[in-house]
Amino acid sequence: MGHPITLVVTDDLQRNRLTVFFRGLLAIPHLIWLMLWGIAAAIAWIVAWFAALFTKRVPPTIHDFLASYLRYQVHVYSYLTLASDPFPSFSGTDDYPVTATIAPPAEQGRLGVFFRFLLALPAAIFAGVLNYFTEILAFFAWFVCLALGRIPEGMRNLLAFSIRFHAQTQGYLYLLTDRYPGFDTSV
Repeated sequence: MGHPITLVVTDDLQRNRLTVFFRGLLAIPHLIWLMLWGIAAAIAWIVAWFAALFTKRVPPTIHDFLASYLRYQVHVYSYLTLASDPFPSFSGTDDYPVTATIAPPAEQGRLGVFFRFLLALPAAIFAGVLNYFTEILAFFAWFVCLALGRIPEGMRNLLAFSIRFHAQTQGYLYLLTDRYPGFDTSV
């Protein structure tokens, strides 16, 4: 059985040198929107935690809101790290070359919900370390993409692995799933 949060990569590996050169600047509006949306997501997470604690399930509207936020995170991180090329929309719902699919809400155990923050801590620490590695890899990918006009598939797949693990960790923490993040290397 697959993980309820998966990464779908349909990217063609081609990169526009001009947008690669200015990628950090072009991503600024998305980073601001991500921060503002993150504040609302934190509030929704608190509501989801109480709801799941009492009903064993995250309400569908909150689940959909947090899933859209997580999908948008994936789009922005994919764009910023050069794992994908097109400029993402601000909605988190569009068809994007690197996107997350998230299963609908399912019943979760109260004990797991109650201790979710502590349970997610080891995965969150690993995801943080992996994010530092991703930043270093993205730095080198920037030079490669400028020189070649494309990203090597192996480099893109490493970036995608990191983005997927981060998305699964966030999804576990946000109560979108009760399944712990996996280390499957398939993208």
